[in-house]
Amino acid sequence: MNDFTPSPLKPTISADLLAEIDVRVGIIERVEDVSRSDKLVKLTANFGDHRRTILARLKQERQDPQEVTGRQALFVVNLAPRRMAGEVSEGMLFDLGYEDGVKPALAVPEWPVPDGTCAG
Repeated sequence: MNDFTPSPLKPTISADLLAEIDVRVGIIERVEDVSRSDKLVKLTANFGDHRRTILARLKQERQDPQEVTGRQALFVVNLAPRRMAGEVSEGMLFDLGYEDGVKPALAVPEWPVPDGTCAG
C-alpha cells in the first residue's frame, strides 16, 4: 500500500460540532437484501436498549454481506431518518476506506463492549 494517497482532509470543524455527532457501538443482528437497490442492504443493529434499521452500501463492497452478521461495529445514530430505495435508514454504518477508494472495512471496537456504548 505504499502507493496509497489518502483523500484530502475535510474542512476544520469545532469541537462543539464534533460533540454533536453520536457514534455508538451496535451489533449487527440481521442483514437483508434491498431488492430495489444494487448497492444497499438493510441491517438490523442492536444498541442494547433499542434496535434500528440502517441501510449500508455493502452489496458491491463484499462478496457476501451476510459475513457482518453478529459483528459489532460503529454507527452514527443521530442522523435524521432517510428514505432510500423504498426503505428508511435510521443512521449510518461507520466504515473505513470508502472515501479513499479502498475496500471498506468495518470500524470496530478493539474488544467487545456493551452494545450502545458511545464513542468519544
